Amino acid sequence: MKVTAEHNERITKMTFASVYPHYITKVVSKGRTKKELHQVIEWLTGFDDKKLKGLIDEKATFETFFKKAKLNPNAHLITGVICGYRIEEIENPLTKQVRYIDKLVDELAKGKKIVKILRTV
Repeated sequence: MKVTAEHNERITKMTFASVYPHYITKVVSKGRTKKELHQVIEWLTGFDDKKLKGLIDEKATFETFFKKAKLNPNAHLITGVICGYRIEEIENPLTKQVRYIDKLVDELAKGKKIVKILRTV
């Protein structure tokens, strides 16, 4: 699928807080934990539980969320298809970063081992 400018704009304005409950529901319904979810988010962004809660409480947009993040240097190893988009082909940096989280959540929900999700080399 081709990422459109409208799609990128929608992601820019979307709040992390609006998507976060869906992440929790997805992983918990598949037998994973909120703690594991936070572990993969912290690996990607550097946000601990306190910082994550603060961003949720302030209803930070994904744009603000990722501006404040310290992206893991191995994030580029997150590849594959998520939501119909091949991550490595996404040109917009913010859209790519949001799809990184989506992919990590998807892998967690599918039962992939944490060590594999975190792309430890």
